[in-house]
Amino acid sequence: DAAREEGRAAGIAEATPVSTLDTIMDRGSMKCGVKESQYGMGYLDSATGVRSGLDISYCRAVAAALGLDPDTDVEYIPASGSDRFEKLAAGTIDVLIRTTTWTTSRDASLNADFAGMNFFDGQGILVRGDRYDEATAMNSAANLNGANICVGIGTTTEGNMQDWFSSRGISFTSVPVADAAEATAKFIDGSCDAFTGDMSAMVAKKWQLDNDGSVVDDNGDPVAIWIAQELMSKEPLGAATRDMDSDFKDVVAWVWYGMVTAEEMGVTSSNYAQMATDACALNADGATTNPGMCRLLTENLGLGTADNMLAGTWMQAVLDAAGNYGEAYDDAFCDGTYDGVSGSDAMTGCLISRAGTLNALVSEGGIQYAPPMR
Repeated sequence: DAAREEGRAAGIAEATPVSTLDTIMDRGSMKCGVKESQYGMGYLDSATGVRSGLDISYCRAVAAALGLDPDTDVEYIPASGSDRFEKLAAGTIDVLIRTTTWTTSRDASLNADFAGMNFFDGQGILVRGDRYDEATAMNSAANLNGANICVGIGTTTEGNMQDWFSSRGISFTSVPVADAAEATAKFIDGSCDAFTGDMSAMVAKKWQLDNDGSVVDDNGDPVAIWIAQELMSKEPLGAATRDMDSDFKDVVAWVWYGMVTAEEMGVTSSNYAQMATDACALNADGATTNPGMCRLLTENLGLGTADNMLAGTWMQAVLDAAGNYGEAYDDAFCDGTYDGVSGSDAMTGCLISRAGTLNALVSEGGIQYAPPMR
């Protein structure tokens, strides 16, 4: 019996894959699959080489939680709509944080497991005003009959668009594109009358095109572009790890939950050290002053692997690298002046406001909510 148990244990050990977390620590760096073209989520400034966006902050936060240097130990690897899951399955990337929608088929059929949802989005459509006048169309995609619409290959937007238009008896022609750059080029040269994708991407694209003046008519005159009022789908966007990689997935998920919890508690990138000291201090009765905050900022909460447990101060490292959720959102979409504690209404200069949206904290009527950190 003892021999049989020993053999069984050895078989389980051989069958259990090495945790990606251990692989990352042995390598000394993390490979994060990202976008480079969507301002606010994953954007690479070609002139400066600086990356920005909510997804980039999430990558930095995960690296920091592992004890890596988020400035030097993260390798950003472009992942397109058509190859992102192949890169994840093949190990080309360790984690996918690239405006990826959590769906049933992706969760069940692909070698992927979804972690923290860092943005709740919906599908929108951007339209050239010289092809479909906004006022005539009544700001509605329902009046785009016969439109040529650019849509990314391998994205949920393909199926959503087919469902939305066909169910309403609206004819259209799908123009498949490999990525946002190709869609933008076709939108600018008029091959596409419209361009569909996540609403956050459409807002960012309109901002870009309005500012660079690249959309013109046959006479070279500027074209007004508009975004239809409808949201065609639910698009919870978040991080994905490989299946059967639970230790690493737990870290990726709880990093996001930690950032949300920190904002709920008023812990920011500038006050976390003092908050940890104050929270863990003993009161007059000899009890911890703020047990929940003390746990968040000084305990590993069981995260990590047997060989690579997270440091007790992992959340402090996350806050130092990316701030709390509100700070990361403000850096991505607003002017970067948010104090991390005053709520969505205090954010200014926002390309996409968080106030009144699903991305607000539950306390503000949104759905960003973290399970208990204990």
